[in-house]
Formats: sequence, structure tokens, C-alpha cells
Amino acid sequence: MSAPFEIGLDTFGDRPTLPDGTLASHAQALRDVVAQAVLADEVGLDFVGLGEHHRDDFAISAPEVVLGAIAARTRRIKLGTAVTILSTDDPIRVFQRFSTLHAISDGRAELMVGRGSFTESFPLFGHSLRDYEALFEEKLELFAAVRAQEPIRWRGSHRPPLELAAVYPPVERGLLPVWVGVGGTPESVVRAAHYGFGLMLAIIGGQPARFAPLVTLFHRALEELGRAPAPVGVHAPGHVAETDAKAREEVWPHFLAQRTRIGGERGWPPPTRAQFEAECGPEGALFVGSAETVAAKIVATARTLRLDRFDLKYANGAMPHAQLMKTIELVGTAVAPRVRDALAR
Repeated sequence: MSAPFEIGLDTFGDRPTLPDGTLASHAQALRDVVAQAVLADEVGLDFVGLGEHHRDDFAISAPEVVLGAIAARTRRIKLGTAVTILSTDDPIRVFQRFSTLHAISDGRAELMVGRGSFTESFPLFGHSLRDYEALFEEKLELFAAVRAQEPIRWRGSHRPPLELAAVYPPVERGLLPVWVGVGGTPESVVRAAHYGFGLMLAIIGGQPARFAPLVTLFHRALEELGRAPAPVGVHAPGHVAETDAKAREEVWPHFLAQRTRIGGERGWPPPTRAQFEAECGPEGALFVGSAETVAAKIVATARTLRLDRFDLKYANGAMPHAQLMKTIELVGTAVAPRVRDALAR
């Protein structure tokens, strides 16, 4: 952690609950996300990441468009995704969208690529789940070639070959910062190292400390592959309020509803309150509590995993917009200063 430690926010644009108990429209949820990112910039946070999804419960399917709106209303915060589903997109168009965002934001754009935790994009864009692994492998290879900003000579199985093709617009200064979002397999970690991309660990359950061997593997792979050092980050869900008890009571009903709904699609049982409480504890994956509690947990995780960035997934189900804005304010004004001071020491 030689560079200053970064603290960011991630959201999928969960549709929030309105005062009358109904869900906000997708359009309102998108406007809310822009307002949330503007506040994150105002309170000094380092990054905002928008996750691409194609479901009724999440509003963000075109994160680059929303990031463009955020870029126009912010000054310093870095802008990226969490994640872009590269498997079902065109790597060249992905690069062009983000090099454009990089230009209009004066160099603040980043990209996080991954396979995504849902599969709706495969049938939606005409891809077969039989090609789940092959598509990501091939498209990541092509994307890496495009990112190098040299004429591309490339051949694969899922699109016609390219012969000395050039891609515009180029990034104005240096190369586009890229992360790979991974769920915790050694193969994914080594793949990120192979391309020299940053490693973003998605930790949504269990003890964050169990990922330490993967971080060691990542650094060893970078060294053995002759790559320059690359950053490591964590994306994890959480919520901040004035007290631990208030934070848990605010997030629990929305967490339960979301995990029950998604779990029902995947054959998982609904979470129990005891499981939720354990995950909120010092060893769990939920960063829920007061500013003091959440800051201490981020510091411990950052030290254990040798992190360069921590991104709090601050929207957990249909939480009201006002609660999310309060969390963002507390993360920027009370959590981040504690974390930065502790890690600087």
C-alpha cells in the first residue's frame, strides 16, 4: 500500500423504496444514483463503481451513460464499473466507451471487467451459456490487445479476425486503468496477473481473511510473469448509521428480501438473522455498523489482504434513497478519515 489508500462506493442501482412503500421507477433510481455519486465526490471519496445488470430489481444496464452524467457534475472522483460484463459485450466497443469517458472526465475513468454474477445478458445478447468460460477468456484477450493502443492483429473463435486494426479514440495519457472482478478462484487471480490488471475481490460472504492466499498468489504471479505491481481491492456490502444497532436494523429487512429473492432463483435458503449478525461481526463480510465499527473493520481487512482500495457496496436491496445518502455522507466524513489515518500510521 505505497500509494494513498482509496475508499470507494459501488452500486447496482437497486430500486429504492419510496415513502408510500412502493418501489421507485428505474428512471428515478438512475437519477438517484447520479445524486449519490455527486455527494460521494463532495465528501471526498475516491471512486464510484456502477454494476451492469439486466434485471427488474437493478436499474443500471448502461453504466457508461450514467457515468457520463456523473462526470459532468463532479470534479475529482474516479468513475468506473462494478463490473462490465465483458463476456456478452464487444471488447472494442467497451474500450471506445471508456476511452471516451476518460476524455470527457479528464482522465478519471476506470474499468472493471468480469463475467458477472447473473446470466441474463447471455440470452439477451444472443450468447450461449455453453460458451461461458470461452467467451470471457477470448474477449479479455482481445480487450487487452485493444487497451495496448497499438494496431491489432488478432484471431479468435467467436468473431472475425482483426488484421492491423486501429481503435479510436485512444486514451489521452497512459493506458486505461483496468481491474478484473473475481469471486475467489485461483484461475481468475492468475488471469488478472497475466494481463497486469488490478485484482478486485468480490467478498459477499464468509471471512475476508480467507482471501489472503489469493492475494499472495496474485503478487507472486505478477512477479513470475514479469509484470509491474498491480493494485488489489475489495468490493463488499455494507451500511453505515449513527450506531451499530441502527445500521443493522435499517439494512436487515432489505438484505433479507434481496437475499431471499436471489437465493430463490439459485436454490439457496433465506438467510437467518443469526447468520446476518455473524456476518456483521468482526470476522464477517458485511461492513455494517457505526463509522467507528466499519472503519475498524476496513482497516483490519486492508492490513490482512494488503489492499490498495476498499469499495463499499452501499445499496443492499430496496433501501430508501435518504438512507443511502446518509451512508455516503458518513463514509466520506467519518469512515474514510479514520481509515486513512490508521493506515497511514
